[in-house]
Amino acid sequence: MPLDHKSSLPLHIQLKEIIEKQVSEGVLTDQIPSERQYMEEYDVSRSTVREAINVLVREGILEKRHGKGTFVSLKPIHDWLGNLSSTTETINKMGMKAGARLVQHYRRKTSDYIEERTGFKEAYFIKRIRYADDIAIGVERHYYPPEIGERLIQYDLNDATLYDLIENELGIQFAVADQTISCGPLLPEDHTLLDIDENRYALIAERMIRDQEGHIIEFEEAYYRSDMYAFTINLSRKFG
Repeated sequence: MPLDHKSSLPLHIQLKEIIEKQVSEGVLTDQIPSERQYMEEYDVSRSTVREAINVLVREGILEKRHGKGTFVSLKPIHDWLGNLSSTTETINKMGMKAGARLVQHYRRKTSDYIEERTGFKEAYFIKRIRYADDIAIGVERHYYPPEIGERLIQYDLNDATLYDLIENELGIQFAVADQTISCGPLLPEDHTLLDIDENRYALIAERMIRDQEGHIIEFEEAYYRSDMYAFTINLSRKFG
């Protein structure tokens, strides 16, 4: 995709966004092209290329290795939408080490939005930070029926897979899930948890899980770093 030389958006920002998109989509996974290659492909100066790369280095998306070049420092996580998989499973399938840290948990009255989505007037709230190779990639907010949440919190939820605990320890089987994905700002309280600029937007994934009787088991709001999390779906067209 060529750069728009007539746009009010600086060329180095346009190039930065292209490279960042290629990283998030897995097009770039190791060493990136040389400065000269970018200069020739996008018809820009060396200083423009260097500015774009330096911004990405400051943001932690790229890293410079002395005498070797510039490399992708973050490995995006791709979550396939066709399966009800936990974040831990997704990260592990990417060959990365999954982790989680419990931030807070308590029984609470739900907001109007959560009540509208779930019907819960009260819920057990669990908030965790998710990690991939020790890098904070997202903040997850889970809402459970109080009786489920109070049983769940009896276990150590640091580095635990909540799905496994619910199914294997609590004996509750998941059946179906609805998921909505959007883009929006992080909540102010989460900027420091993910160590990203307050102006950066996040991928927001909402997931509602039900059991075989149709009862809601969990409602989750997850905010993921857009430079480290991507969703992929396989589509097919039926004929006849």
